[in-house]
Amino acid sequence: MTDFSTRAIHSGQAFDPNTGSVIPPIYQTSTFVQKRIGELRGGYEYARSANPTRDSLQQLVADLEGAKHGFSFSSGLAAEDTLLRSILVPGDHVIMGNDVYGGTHRLVNRVFVPWGIELDTVEMTDLDAVRASIRPNTRVLWVETPSNPLMKISDITALVEIGHAAGVIVVVDNTFASPYLQNPLAFGADVVTHSTTKYLGGHSDVLGGAVVLNNDELAEKLGFLQFAIGPVSGPMDAWLTVRGIKTLAVRMDRHTANAQAIADALVGHPAIERVYYPGLAGHPGHDLAARQMRGFGGMLSVALAGGPTVARAFAESTELFQLAESLGGVESLIGYPSEMTHASVRGTALAVPENLVRLSVGIEGVDDLVADVLAGLDRATA
Repeated sequence: MTDFSTRAIHSGQAFDPNTGSVIPPIYQTSTFVQKRIGELRGGYEYARSANPTRDSLQQLVADLEGAKHGFSFSSGLAAEDTLLRSILVPGDHVIMGNDVYGGTHRLVNRVFVPWGIELDTVEMTDLDAVRASIRPNTRVLWVETPSNPLMKISDITALVEIGHAAGVIVVVDNTFASPYLQNPLAFGADVVTHSTTKYLGGHSDVLGGAVVLNNDELAEKLGFLQFAIGPVSGPMDAWLTVRGIKTLAVRMDRHTANAQAIADALVGHPAIERVYYPGLAGHPGHDLAARQMRGFGGMLSVALAGGPTVARAFAESTELFQLAESLGGVESLIGYPSEMTHASVRGTALAVPENLVRLSVGIEGVDDLVADVLAGLDRATA
C-alpha cells in the first residue's frame, strides 16, 4: 500500500478472522488468559504491557509517519513526558522554540527543570540563534512547526543538520500538520510526537498522544517506560483514534481549504491587524511551508487591531466557532490563547500577544464559517 488514504484505512486493521468483522474488535480487557505459566496467547499478558487494540493504533501511526516504532499514550503530554524521561538525565539541556504549546513548556519548566534539567527557549526560525544556544550538555532540540499559536514555520532539515552536528536528538511536534501534511522523519528528525486528541482523533471525543521513531535503542527505552510507568491509551481510546484516522486525509483537505478561505477573507479587514496563516504568500515561512508540507493546515491566528478588549470580545462573539480549548476536531473552535492554551506563560517573555485569537477551522460549510467570523468581528467592534 502506497497511498496515504489507503494506509490510513487498512494499516494494522485486518478483519477479525474468527467472525469476519470488517472492523477489528475492541479488546476491552485488563488481562489475558495464559495457556500455561509463562505461555502467552499472541504475546499478550497484561493490558499495561500490550493490548491488541493499542497495538493496531501504534502500527497505524508509525506507518503513516514512515517509522519503525510507534507508541500511543493516554494524552499528548503523557507522550512527551515519557519520551523526555527516556532521553534525559539530570544535568542535560533542552532547547525549544519560544512559541511552543504552553503545556509543553510547562511540562519541561515546572517538572523537568526542578529535576535538574536545563531549559532554554529560542527563536526556532533563527538558525544562528539555535546554533548559538547549543551547549556541550544539550541533549534535545524540540521543534514545533507550524508553531502554536503564531504559526511560525521552522526549517526541519536545517535544524536537523544543526542538531546532529552537535549530537543532539531532534524532536518534532507534528500535531498541527498531522502525518497527512508533513512527515518530519523524512527530513531527518529523530522523533515525532503527536497529540492524537487533535487531528488524528479528529472528533473531539478522545484524549491521546503518540511518539514515533526509527532508533531501535531509544525505542526500547521508550517502550520500557511506557510499560513501567503505565501512561498508555486505553482500548476504547485507541479504537476511537483509529476510527478517526480513517478519514484523516479527507478531513485535512477540508480543514485546509476552509482555513485558507477564512485567512483570505480576513486579510485587509479593518478589524484585523495581522493574519497568521502559512498559506498566505506574505506569511513568514510561506515558501518553506510549501516545500516541507503538502498543505497549510486548518489552524490560523489573528491579531485584532482593537487590542485585547476587542480580541476577547471576538472570541466570545462567534456562533459556529465555539469558545473552547483544543483543536483539530470536525467542528470549528475559537480560543483566546493568552488566558487559555498559553496561560502558563502569561506575564513571561514567552507570553502570547493579548490581542491574539486562535481559530481551529473545522469542516463545516466554508460560506457559513466565513460569515460567522465576519459577523463575530462586527459584533466585537460594534
